Amino acid sequence: MQRSRVLVGRDAELGVLIGMIEAARVGRGGAVFIVGEAGVGKSRLAAAAAERAYTDEMSLLRGRASALGTGVPLRPLTEAVLSLLRSATMDVTALGPYGPILGKLVPDWGTPLADQETGSVVILAEAVLRLTGLAGQDRGCLMVLDDLQDADAETLMVIEYLIDNLDQQPTLLVGVLRADDSPALEVARAAARRGRCTVIELGGLGPEDLHAMAGACLGVTADELPTAAAELLWGGSGGNPFLIEEILAAMVENGLLRHGPQGWLVTPQAPATLPAAFARSMAHRIEKLSPQARELLSCGALIGQRFSVAVVQSATGLSDRDLFNHLHGDIVAQLVAPDDQLTDWYTFRHRVTRESLLALVEPADRRELAHTVAEAVTKVHPELSGEWCQISATLRLETGDALLAGRLFAEAGRRALAQGAATSAVALLDRAWELQADGSAEARADTLETLLQALGEAGMVRRALELVNSPDQVAGLPARRRARLHTRLAWTAVVAGELTDALAQVEIARELLGPDPAAEDEAPIDIVAAHLALDRPGRDQMEVAETLARRAATVGAAVPLPVVACQAWQLLGALVRHRDPAEATRCLEQARSIAAEHGLPIWEVHALIRLGNDDALLHGTLDRLEQARERALRAGAVTARQQAEASIALHLIMRGDYPAAQNLIDQVLTATTRLKLMETTQYVLLLSAVLAAHRGRRVEMQNALAEFRRWGGDESLHTQRVHGLAGTFCALLEEDRPRALDELSLAVRAEETNPTVFHLGGRLGLQLLLRAIAGEVDFPAYEAIVGTPASQLRWDRQFALFARAVLLGRAGQHNAATATVAEAMEVGALYAMGRHLALRLVAEAALADGWGTPVEWLRAAEDYFHQANVTPVAGACRMLLRQAGARVTQRRYGAAEIPPELRAAGVTVREWEVLRLLTGRLSNREIAERLHLSPRTVERHVSSLITKTGQPNRIALSDIATDIDSGRPVPELPGAGLVGSR
Repeated sequence: MQRSRVLVGRDAELGVLIGMIEAARVGRGGAVFIVGEAGVGKSRLAAAAAERAYTDEMSLLRGRASALGTGVPLRPLTEAVLSLLRSATMDVTALGPYGPILGKLVPDWGTPLADQETGSVVILAEAVLRLTGLAGQDRGCLMVLDDLQDADAETLMVIEYLIDNLDQQPTLLVGVLRADDSPALEVARAAARRGRCTVIELGGLGPEDLHAMAGACLGVTADELPTAAAELLWGGSGGNPFLIEEILAAMVENGLLRHGPQGWLVTPQAPATLPAAFARSMAHRIEKLSPQARELLSCGALIGQRFSVAVVQSATGLSDRDLFNHLHGDIVAQLVAPDDQLTDWYTFRHRVTRESLLALVEPADRRELAHTVAEAVTKVHPELSGEWCQISATLRLETGDALLAGRLFAEAGRRALAQGAATSAVALLDRAWELQADGSAEARADTLETLLQALGEAGMVRRALELVNSPDQVAGLPARRRARLHTRLAWTAVVAGELTDALAQVEIARELLGPDPAAEDEAPIDIVAAHLALDRPGRDQMEVAETLARRAATVGAAVPLPVVACQAWQLLGALVRHRDPAEATRCLEQARSIAAEHGLPIWEVHALIRLGNDDALLHGTLDRLEQARERALRAGAVTARQQAEASIALHLIMRGDYPAAQNLIDQVLTATTRLKLMETTQYVLLLSAVLAAHRGRRVEMQNALAEFRRWGGDESLHTQRVHGLAGTFCALLEEDRPRALDELSLAVRAEETNPTVFHLGGRLGLQLLLRAIAGEVDFPAYEAIVGTPASQLRWDRQFALFARAVLLGRAGQHNAATATVAEAMEVGALYAMGRHLALRLVAEAALADGWGTPVEWLRAAEDYFHQANVTPVAGACRMLLRQAGARVTQRRYGAAEIPPELRAAGVTVREWEVLRLLTGRLSNREIAERLHLSPRTVERHVSSLITKTGQPNRIALSDIATDIDSGRPVPELPGAGLVGSR
């Protein structure tokens, strides 16, 4: 008898898989999960899909989860990626910053940086997604992950991420798992309910397919299988393919089914059902093994569902020849087979085989055998690298050595945490903590400290707080050690946004250290406290934060504590910028120098980003930000790169390079929303609002702010950006100066009440210009404001110089005023929109006071804003030109911007301009002021729009305008075409 090599009874399921494979080949990827009981043929079906993909020349990745009690972190993915590399050469540089991230799975690709941002499982998931996209380019990619019921939490997180993001990729993910309750099954079912994946429920074979399969095993047609044999197989297997083969083998082995001249016959003494015969057959086969073969397989069973040939050889002492003679023997070959993923590994054909082997080993013999295998593991893998640390821990627990097992589980947990597998680390460290109940206080403290870190990174902050605040858990630890635990937890709470809890942990840590703490113990607490100070309201909080940061920086340099020192100097760079930009740069250079000296590349990149921001703010240059972006790319620092790109986008907005800024914002936002990086996503959404505001697009600005709030953003924490850098400019581009002044007042008031490290709120630049034009500031007040070091930011300096020109012109110093405008234009040369807006404002004052060349300035501003489609400002410039007696060419461009439906209805450019302003439900007078028309003219345009569009009233027109500004299609117009037909 032979095992069936034919896939029987799965045509429909295979058809589904083939359809999804073909879709993936053309870029419409997805995920499918094959679910069923053990032995039902899930892996065979997945193998058939893999064979089809191989025939179609698709890239293949195959991996399997570990059957150890706590899943080995990321093992299925590691195997899958390594299987790809065995068959294809990948250009890792094509993955950009995500290449080094994959060093967690592929050691040859380098060691990933030990930093929280690169430790994110979500970022690893994005790296895997991009790798499969690269592998499947132009041909498709199939990833098969088996035994997912045993998968670790991090693997399931990656799988969940892939499920949600494969639809636009050339990749099909095939997951294989048992129907028993498991986290993997919950993931699959939940994804199926969301419509993100397909679940194939694999049941047993029907009677007809059972005949076909049994016949294939016996080498006959389905019709030649004895009816009695088929009935016995059906009764004993329920259609389960594995049981069909095993029971059939048991029947042949026990003489219940014999082959004679007339073919296969069932003997008269055959029982009605055969599950007992199957069980007896399995035990009988094991009993027929030689002592050496049985010991070999028992050693393998203790290791797991799969076992290493090298380890079992070391444990048994068998020679190469004897070892492989046993493995290739007839009986052993029925129980195990070479693993299809790992070289020199074997796998048990079924879990029942392994369980039967272990059940037949007496408890005392099992402990002794576990000790032998554990020693063999240490001998073959002295570093206990990879999964061997966890395997060794499990074996030591089998021997009864709970303390050693606890130490090994603790080490496995630390390694999992370093790998970014925080949830798996929690499970391992929990087990270690339990096993070390009678261990030394120092060892328990080490485990507890790592467990707290793992809980924090896994998002289990509340449990961490309960754990560290429990006297039973930390009793007996030295006060310094307990303080360190509370300090670590304070950082965790800060990252999670639990500021009240963080403050409480800081206070506990200080109390434990007493009135005279050692400097090296206090410095890490000071850094946490400094960050907390910035998040609390009050005028003096920046001074408090600076004092703490300086103290930490001094200690960090002396001890040394390089990470603390980097944190301190970078924070100081932000804190002192308002007072002394040069000192801020020195602080950041110090942080960068320390990071480079101590081999802290992520901290070096972050320092470089802040230095680049300083360069851009002071001088307008982006070179260092681009350098930081490139360094982050090479280092695999994904979030640091996104922060650099977000900073570049801000300065592109201020430069008026809106298409480039929009492209960068879209690029970063796509990644951060997919990665669910809340803080960066919130910041980039704020940039989207600023970008819309600087283009005079209020509805887009409001939509971006609404999305910012939807992502958990708090506008009150970003008042200077929301009102100073966004709302003010949007109002000015709408020619609504009172609203602009109100927006500026909100920003400035917030800065005075709660100083922050953000200095583009307008107080030192734009507000100064508007107050100078309004006659609300004189030279002494002006000099007091521009005399502060913080006023040297180039964006603010252009507006401050324009303000000076207004004051000089009003004082009769006309030549000096004109020269100052020229200086302001030179400083503002990088900032197209800001410079032209200032020219429009200054020209108004120059016309009133009789100085400079306001007509020239107005023509430049009018041309810029006309080209930018900022109608209100362009109209204001034309009105001022007429007041100056200058000839004004009528602008009637822009018909191409009118939606086709409205153009077909005969809507003119001027009517289009009026319609756009109806979004704000403005009155005729307000629209007239914006467009510099008479209210009567606006009234005629509104009446004409109602007629041409067939709308019943002004409110309906306003709804159309709102739809257009929101990007929605123009609704059907009852009056469309009537004008053109006259």
